[in-house]
Amino acid sequence: MLIFYKERLAFLSVPKTGTTAYETALRDRADMVISEPAMLKHAPVYRYNRFLRPMFFNVCDVELELLAVMREPISWLGSWWRYRQRPFMHGKPNSTQGISFDDFILAYLKGKKPGFADVGAQSKFLETQPNGTGITHLFKYEDQTGLQSFLSERLNVSFDLKPENVSPKINQDLSPQVEERLRRKCAVEFDLYDSIS
Repeated sequence: MLIFYKERLAFLSVPKTGTTAYETALRDRADMVISEPAMLKHAPVYRYNRFLRPMFFNVCDVELELLAVMREPISWLGSWWRYRQRPFMHGKPNSTQGISFDDFILAYLKGKKPGFADVGAQSKFLETQPNGTGITHLFKYEDQTGLQSFLSERLNVSFDLKPENVSPKINQDLSPQVEERLRRKCAVEFDLYDSIS
């Protein structure tokens, strides 16, 4: 997570949306960088609202706008599946080695997900809170040009991105039947993504 106090902006780090590259590129420009622990680096809106927002609102009388990135849902799940196939994950309960993408998605659709498929949901991460705290600026992961232009203009800075934390390149085939089930059961994810202008 990156905080730009003067610009009244907090850049939340939705996992698997390339935010680590932005963190590296903009860390010297940010007023606060939360890169560890992962629970705070990847704090969703509800956690930001509970712990970080009061710090700025109560102490500084400031409300920050929230910026986040959402990835196309199948691509997002595919990134998790591929990321958990790294050699480092071999033998760990969250490894997806030997698990097809279809089987990963089917496991993700279960009520009680096995560890390897328990990756949360972007819609829950981005969910507006009862007090109105929510994402002010939401970009599609696939719109890197728009996101970079927004940040350059808002922060009055130019920067270069270098890929970081990239998932292995593996063929990600999803059968039409499993995709249809995913789109039906996780319609809120696809609807939210499609609503981003």
